[in-house]
Amino acid sequence: MSGVSPRTGPDRTGATMNKPLTRRAQEMLNAAMVGHIPENVRAIAEDSIAKTRTTYTKINSVTKDSAKALEDIFDVAHSGAKMISEKILRNAEENVEAALDAAEDIARAKTLSEAATLQANFMRRQLALVGTQTQEIFEISAKVAQQAFESTNSARPRSYVNFHDTN
Repeated sequence: MSGVSPRTGPDRTGATMNKPLTRRAQEMLNAAMVGHIPENVRAIAEDSIAKTRTTYTKINSVTKDSAKALEDIFDVAHSGAKMISEKILRNAEENVEAALDAAEDIARAKTLSEAATLQANFMRRQLALVGTQTQEIFEISAKVAQQAFESTNSARPRSYVNFHDTN
């Protein structure tokens, strides 16, 4: 049964097959039969392992840098939140003490006019104080926001830049 086969060419003997491909396949088959791994296969495997190890090392470094950067950002945020909450607590204590002191003074007033004056003075002092307290909290918040922004901007690890530039 002669004729043209799409795989082998004009006949089934494979006479027109790619000779270098046949030779390589035969070499690999012979090597496999004797338990020998061809040099080119070993070289490809070694090269692949070396590239995988290099990539892993770079990715591992980037991951560690990223974790450290996140820790730094969280530390800044935590520290800032703590500063703000402590300031708010001190302000609340100060305001309550001032209100209690004013209430005592007003309770000791002998006339309605004296009580009204004490109340007006307290309100004037408190409005000024609350304005100052608000400004201080705003300044602390702005400082914390700036620190967080700087931490976030510096969070792009240098190793990421190196990794990205080499690939």
